[in-house]
Amino acid sequence: METSELKSAIASRLRLAREQSGLSQGQVARLLGLHRPSVSEVEAGRRSVSATELRQFAQTYGVDVAWLACEDSDADDNQKARLELAARELDKLRPEDLDRVLGLLKAIRAGKETS
Repeated sequence: METSELKSAIASRLRLAREQSGLSQGQVARLLGLHRPSVSEVEAGRRSVSATELRQFAQTYGVDVAWLACEDSDADDNQKARLELAARELDKLRPEDLDRVLGLLKAIRAGKETS
């Protein structure tokens, strides 16, 4: 992966991880001692992050540094990280909402089987 592609991929993963953690750019900035525009610039791929910052982002979002840095060896690692993010979001739901989501997932799988 070329440098510009890598920077863009890291930016996308940082944005995805933040969104999945339910934090705003402002909240992340306060947690990490940054200015909100700095978080925006990082997520847009216009500002590089240091190794220390990448580690701080990973800890804040509860994801692996290797995943954020696009060092995962294959698609399985990416899928695992996405599933972990989804599980954290599901854990935030009320029991009745979780039941609705599970019903929706069942309906989606049933639809795929008939396609």
